Amino acid sequence: MKKKYDVVALGELLIDFTDNGVSKQGNTVFEANPGGAPCNVLAMLQKLGNKTAFIGKVGEDIFGTKLKSVLKEVGIDTSGLVIDKDARTTLAFVQTLKGGDRDFSFYRNPGADMMLRSDEVNNKLIKNCAIFHFGTLSMTHKEVRKTTKKAIKKAKESGALISFDPNLRPPLWKSLDDAKKQVAYGLGQCDILKISDNEIQWFTGEKDFDKGIKKLQEEYKIPLIVLSMGKDGSRAYYKDLKVEKAAFVQKNTIETTGAGDTFGGCCLHFILKYGIEDLDKENLEKMLTFANGAASLITTKKGALRVMPEKEEVKDFIKKFKK
Repeated sequence: MKKKYDVVALGELLIDFTDNGVSKQGNTVFEANPGGAPCNVLAMLQKLGNKTAFIGKVGEDIFGTKLKSVLKEVGIDTSGLVIDKDARTTLAFVQTLKGGDRDFSFYRNPGADMMLRSDEVNNKLIKNCAIFHFGTLSMTHKEVRKTTKKAIKKAKESGALISFDPNLRPPLWKSLDDAKKQVAYGLGQCDILKISDNEIQWFTGEKDFDKGIKKLQEEYKIPLIVLSMGKDGSRAYYKDLKVEKAAFVQKNTIETTGAGDTFGGCCLHFILKYGIEDLDKENLEKMLTFANGAASLITTKKGALRVMPEKEEVKDFIKKFKK
């Protein structure tokens, strides 16, 4: 039976203040971009023609109001978005460093996203989705962690595939040991894992990605693992298959915020299209090529949520790039 929603995600919705040059007075100018990894993933899925919904919390303030209107603008169902008059919308200031890496400063003590309670979750959304997606920002604190775990349990009971992206942000954790425990929990629940190169090394202690992935496969029996490696491209590990595709590295890259989420959203789109039972080398190569292309395009724009590429835009870019 087809579910009403292709993907439902639970987690953070926030404002990414991205470094946007210097004012005439010599002050750093920050641009307020709508963000939050789960919603970035959903925004990419919407662009590819999927039906999505978000579960989370923002404050009843200028930022929360803006974020709700942006989700509606891009087509994400907001019936699971809670507006809390007593909370403040979470903010993240993102500074791009030389070489493209980023430094985050979060204003989240507390932030609305970490105050979502179990009784506020729209369970109808969870029961009616093909894929349920989450990360670890909704697992940094006790209340929202409990809410997330309850939602995962309901999603599994309803027969949804579970998608997990650790999306590790060390400044948000009291200790990285705690972060490891929650990442391990996520790994034990998911059918689809999107993980980055630095996250796999941090979690497994293996410098070699293949060895790190093998550890995860043996311990957690995850059917599909996709590994994003930035400028070095991406890999997919499925049963005995390992597929690798090069990145589309561009000279006009501005910043990498949202690139991993764009990549992850594209991978989920392919799972919705082909299923997870009988993927083959050709499907996986198509998936990685398209996902790499979309991720490359998003690095040429500020932010991610509102500016995800169209399907044809990605296809045209890949064709032109290969010439």
